[in-house]
This record gives sequence, structure tokens and C-alpha cells, in this order.
Amino acid sequence: MISAPAAQPAAAAHGERARSVVVTGAGAVTPLGVGAGTLISRWAAGECGIEDGLGRCDEFEPTDFLSRKEARRADRFTQLALVAADEALAAAGWDDGVPHDPERVGSVIGTGIGGIGSLTEQEGIRRERGAKAVSPLGVPLLMGNAAAGAVAMRAGLRGPSFGVISACAAGAHSIGQAMRMIQSGEADAVVTGGSEAALEPIAIDAFAAMGATSETGISRPFDARRDGFVMGEGAGVLVLEAADAAAERGAEPLGELLGYAATSDAYHLTAPEPSGRDAIRAIRLALEDAGVGPEDVAYVNAHGTSTPLNDASETEAIKAALGERAADVPVSSTKSAIGHLLGAAGAVEAIATLGALRRGIAPPTVGWEVRDPELDLDYVPGEARELDADDGRLVAISNSFGFGGHNAVLCLAATSGAPGE
Repeated sequence: MISAPAAQPAAAAHGERARSVVVTGAGAVTPLGVGAGTLISRWAAGECGIEDGLGRCDEFEPTDFLSRKEARRADRFTQLALVAADEALAAAGWDDGVPHDPERVGSVIGTGIGGIGSLTEQEGIRRERGAKAVSPLGVPLLMGNAAAGAVAMRAGLRGPSFGVISACAAGAHSIGQAMRMIQSGEADAVVTGGSEAALEPIAIDAFAAMGATSETGISRPFDARRDGFVMGEGAGVLVLEAADAAAERGAEPLGELLGYAATSDAYHLTAPEPSGRDAIRAIRLALEDAGVGPEDVAYVNAHGTSTPLNDASETEAIKAALGERAADVPVSSTKSAIGHLLGAAGAVEAIATLGALRRGIAPPTVGWEVRDPELDLDYVPGEARELDADDGRLVAISNSFGFGGHNAVLCLAATSGAPGE
């Protein structure tokens, strides 16, 4: 088993105990459908939204939720973020407006690639019809911070607003950054998450050229037959609030964001560092930031891309970080049901993790059938399984590892059997 240097307490950087951060709303658009509830219910049932080798949001029609003008002025990745944010804000009880000082409410939305659909469309127009035919909206449509800005404008959020771009870790990084903003007192609430709509020929072909995607078109993380990830699209948005501010307005949290950590492999733009040292460190730091230990972890939502290298290195990282506890913790991958949503993955998976904890289950790694003798954790084959929760409160970690050597880990908690679950 691989090892890593002892982690240093991330929470120590914040001095005395930082403000508690709760999740009061969540929204999602994924290949399993529109809605955070749809995501967790269909995944828990073992359904898969991947068709013809891609995870498309086929049930999403922008003009069902946005006016034609709003849809026209937003790239698909921004459209997805806006609809997910609308659901999250409604779930948080913000229908009648922001319940806090708008100057203390932020918008942080991550993406891996941004408006690549608009970029390719406008380049095609330029080539076919000339420079004067290019839309003046071209840059606003494609820029990576467009979703964060659009969500802020739509909801009237006047606090810090920006995008995070860190490949497949962008969604988790965004949530972690939002958490730190609240803990430090910079904000009382942040609307945060990730969005991606990169199912464009250039992106599909580029990932295939590097050998990253599946030739079979099947996402089966940790299975011996895995041969690469399946590209998907979607968005996940959460409303984070300081626990005291949420309590003051009588909000009922969906769960709590206990800890977060980010590290860098500083090794290779696409391959994970072979020893897994920095992924291990990220998991350990997230747990320490949360004030919990391996014995408290009831479930791991794995990055689980279905690539040979990632799944092997992540398995070893989980084992090294959790020690003996790793053998008893269910580990499953949302990507088995929806594919890899790139910059949206970490946010969608955080929402799925919270939903799983509230239901008291570990959803299955869909399609896992053949054990790789080198991968020996419990990957929850077949069907969802109940989690043990003596006091009803369950803790989980959600891993995100991105091209560029980015590692981000979130530690979340929720009470199983919560109303509405």
C-alpha cells in the first residue's frame, strides 16, 4: 500500500473554529434528467443516462425554463447553470428574493472548458461568411466566467462573483472556495457549483486522440473491463449559507459542508502522480478540516472515471488515506450513471452524495461486474445498499481529480431519513 506524508491541519489556517456552513438548496441538470431529486432517485435505482457512448441532457430544453432571449444570450453551459441555480434557489426558499444582504452573497460557478459550443459555432460562421458575420456576443458567450456572472445577475447577487477553471476538479474547487468565503466572513451565502456542455466534435475527437475516452462507449468505473471515460454534460448548483444565518431565517438545511482540501500533483498535465501522494494528502486534509477521522466516514463518492490509471490510483489513495477503515466503506461512482461531466462533475457529485446520505444509502456503481484483482474495495455492485447510521448522521467524502494535477476533496454530512427523502 502506498503512503504519503502526514497531513497538516487545514482548519488551523482559519484560527478559531470557523463558521459552520450548511447546504440549503440544490439543483441539477444531468443525463438522468432535470432536477436534483431525479438525479439521486434514478441513480439509486441503477439507471444509466448514457446513450450511444455519450451522456447528453436529452430531457433538457432551454426554452422550457428560459425565455428565447435569455437562451439566445447564453451558451449551453450557462443555460444549464441557470436552470440548476433556479432549482437550488427555490429549494433554499429564496423564491421571493435574496434573504440576506445581496452585497454579502456571492456566485462561484466552475467549468472545465466553458462555452466551447459558442466558440466552434462562431468560428464556423467566420469561416463561411466572414468576420463581419461574427456575433458581438461571441466572447460573452464563450468566456469561462459567463455562468457565474449570469447566475449573479439573474438572482441579484452582488457579492464576490467569479468562475473557477480547473478541469474536472472545477466544481469541487468552486464549492470549496465558496465555503472558505463564508467561513472567513467575506460572505453570508454563496450560490456555487459547476457546469459543462462540451459535447462538441472538437472536444470529443481531442479526448479520443489522447486515449482518454472509452472505445466501447461504456462507463464502468473500477471494473476490470474499463477502457476510458464517457463524456457527459450537465450542471449542479448548491446554495451554501452560514449556519447561523440560515437558522436566523428558519431554513432547514439539506446537510452540512464539513471540510475541504485542495492539492496539486505538480507532475503531469493529464496523468495522475503514480504514488498518489497528493490525492492521499487531499483526502486526509479534508477529513482533518472537517474534524472527523477515517472511522467516521460512511461512504465515499469516488472520482471514478472508468480509466485504468485513475481508478487504480484512486483506489490506492482511498486505502492509504482511510487505512483499515477503507475495506469497510462503500465506494461508488456517479459517473457510471451519467458519464464524466468534466467541470460540472464535482458539483453534481456533491449533490448526489448529499442525496445519498439523506436517503441513508450507497448508490451502485452501475455496470460493475468483473473484479480487477488489483482493485479490492467495496464498489457497491448491483444495487443500492443501506448505510449504517447509529445516530442518523452520516459523513461522506467526494473526490475530484482533474487534468493539470488538481485534487479537490469535499467532506459532507447529512441526516438520513430527512423529510422529503
